[in-house]
Formats: sequence, C-alpha cells, structure tokens
Amino acid sequence: MTSTQWAIRARNVTVRAGDAEILHGIDLDIPAGRWTSIVGPNGAGKSTLLKAVSGLLKHAKVQSDIELLGIPFHQIPVRERARRMAWLGQNEVAMEELQVHDVVMLGRLPHQAWLAPPGKADFDAVEQALQATQAWQWRARPLSQLSGGERQRVLLARALAVQAEVLLMDEPLANLDPPHQTDWMHTVRDLVDAGSTVVSVLHEVSIALQADDLVIMANGRVQHHGACSDRATHAALEEVFESRIRVQQVDGVWVALPHWRSRHKAPA
Repeated sequence: MTSTQWAIRARNVTVRAGDAEILHGIDLDIPAGRWTSIVGPNGAGKSTLLKAVSGLLKHAKVQSDIELLGIPFHQIPVRERARRMAWLGQNEVAMEELQVHDVVMLGRLPHQAWLAPPGKADFDAVEQALQATQAWQWRARPLSQLSGGERQRVLLARALAVQAEVLLMDEPLANLDPPHQTDWMHTVRDLVDAGSTVVSVLHEVSIALQADDLVIMANGRVQHHGACSDRATHAALEEVFESRIRVQQVDGVWVALPHWRSRHKAPA
C-alpha cells in the first residue's frame, strides 16, 4: 500500500462550459487505500468531477490544483500517470472487431516500451484481469459478438490490467445484472484489500453505500463527504434526494430504499 495518506487531493475544481459554470470551486480529498463512491441526483456534476480530477475532461475550461499520490498532477509524465491511475468511463468506444484479449491488453500499454511486444508480465496481468471479471472464456471472441453486460466486464478487465494504484470508474455497473454487480463489489473489495484506491460514480445508491466513504453532490457542489456507516452521511443522502429515499439497515448492511408516499387520499 502507498505510504501517501491521500490518493487524490483536489483544490478549487471549477469547470465551465461556455457561460455555464458546472462545478463551483470544489475541494476534495480522497484517502488512499479505500473505496470512495460519488452519488447525487442527475445533473449534480458527478461524472464531470471524476473526469476533472483525472485530467480527462475535454471541451470545457477546467481550473484546479490536483495532486495524485502526493505529487502535483502537472509534474507527473503522462506515461507514468497512466500507470498509476486507471480509468473506466461511460459508453467507452472500442474497436468492435478486436478480440477480447487484445482489448484488455490495451491496458498494458503504459507498461510497455515503444513498439515492444507484450511480455510475460503483460500476459499474466491480462489473464488475471479476465479471470477476475469472469471473461476469460471469451478471450478469442471479437467485442462485437458480446452483449452490453459482457462488454462492460471486458472493459473493466482492461482497467484492472493496468494494475494501477488508483482506479477511477464512472458508472461501472451499466448493463450488469445483479449477480455481476455483486461480483464487481467483490472485485473492488479485493483491490482495496490489496492496497489500491477505488473511486466510483454510481447511480445505484445501495451499492454505493457499501463503499468506505461517500461523496454526495448536488448542483455542482459537494454537499457532504463522510463514512458510509455514519448517520450524518445517511441524513445528507436522504436530504439530497428530497426525502424520496430512506437509508435503512437490512441483513447487517446499509441500503437506500424508495420512500413512497401515496398521492391519493384514503377513502372517508
């Protein structure tokens, strides 16, 4: 595990698109060796924040002061940054006719010398990632023959193959059925137990509550940042969703349940 206390430290993250300000001077510290989830209503700025702290935000004006593992972002060479921080985004495009094994091998490019063929460490990392996502059996199939959920597991394997200290994931559960969502959580826990840092943007609030820490956003600002087990975090979560959910403990874990109120009056 890294000796750095913070995986990511961000100060004054401000994002503008045209005349609109999307993020408003956010300060955020992401602890190393933990799983942090970012949640909030649609349009809160969750994905924008994740892209901004990763340096991947395009077509927008970004103002920020960011450190990755204790080093100012602008001082880290791009190749080293790609080794230390892996990314899994929404609706990622990959060449449809590439075989699954080749898609995942792309995650090893930051570790390979220019034009050098993959080595044993690369092949081992790819196999390990495909086994972890239960996609090894498809390794010879082209991406175009896979379902949406299967593709998502392959793209997760590509991110895992980087073997980065920090893994950022934007809506990683898209198209995954509940059993594979559970597998994803086990994979994340294994990564954190091994000393990695995971930051995920999730719509699935109950799954987000299984993280170590929760960042709750609304209107381009962080409303709360605290432990998922903290009652103050639960209260902030219910508030940001306008009391339309309730955080309760079920079978020993915290989950967010819909808070349904009938609009119909009871008969007299």
